[in-house]
Amino acid sequence: MIKKTIEISQQPAHLAVRHGQLQLKRDGDVVASLPCEDLGVVVVDHPQTTYTHAALTEMTSQGAVVVLCGRDHLPCAMLLPTADHSLIVHRLQAQISITQPTRKRLWKQLVRAKIQAQADNLLPDSPPARRLREFAKSVRSGDPTNREAQAAKTYWSAWLLQAPETEDESLDSFHRDPDGDGVNAMLNYGYAIVRAAIARSIVTAGLHPAYGLFHSNRSNAFCLADDLIEPLRPMVDACVRSLAFAGESQLTTTVKAELLGLLTEEVCTGGTTGPLLVSIQRFVTSLVDVFEGNAKKLTIPTRCNSAPIAACGS
Repeated sequence: MIKKTIEISQQPAHLAVRHGQLQLKRDGDVVASLPCEDLGVVVVDHPQTTYTHAALTEMTSQGAVVVLCGRDHLPCAMLLPTADHSLIVHRLQAQISITQPTRKRLWKQLVRAKIQAQADNLLPDSPPARRLREFAKSVRSGDPTNREAQAAKTYWSAWLLQAPETEDESLDSFHRDPDGDGVNAMLNYGYAIVRAAIARSIVTAGLHPAYGLFHSNRSNAFCLADDLIEPLRPMVDACVRSLAFAGESQLTTTVKAELLGLLTEEVCTGGTTGPLLVSIQRFVTSLVDVFEGNAKKLTIPTRCNSAPIAACGS
């Protein structure tokens, strides 16, 4: 069963739990009630939201991740479940003991898949798309020549190249800025939601999110999630670009709803299709298989179809 994603942003609410049901209350009245076991991601973006301790513990004990947003409406913290996995010690040992060649090989696969997905977001026969496909083919183990950064420069310069005529001048002068607002904030929100879903799957699989393959910032508690999100970023990019071409330029309620909907979008994973939230779990399971020596490659979710015409700007 696909887990539900809910967001609390338009009005304040008090979150409580009764008989395994998450209750959203306003002025003492229950306005909504959902089984905690059905929840996958809960995004809280209203500063006046309050909680009972029981609500937080019940949601996380049922495997949900609670994402808290700051004043800029972007996710700033996550509350993850503690892994309750019978093989957690074995899997943590397998994760920590992987060899450097294996780590480099996995990073090569992630970078190659990311660049290929970026190419698929552009017009198929355009020079930037052809250049990205060449970059993808030339990625070596560990990406020592930094094809990822070279591809990013080409990709972002062409990302809005085919934008339809619009009065939004920000699209004409767009450049990727992780700390920017407008379309950049839309991208950041989408990435944060997918990152939270990945972190949730990492923990429930009995792995530790801080021990990454490539990312290793000592202050980052989610290095592994930041590794695994790389080939999934272009899915967010395609969604944000479609929204931008439709006239959206700010992180509105409508935009956030569309980006949250990415978790239920059908994707392809290892010959099967399913919602992204479920496919992320398969993705992480394939990583466990590599750690335990049962597989050589990751099973990375991809878009089932090429980017829609509107997303390509035609």
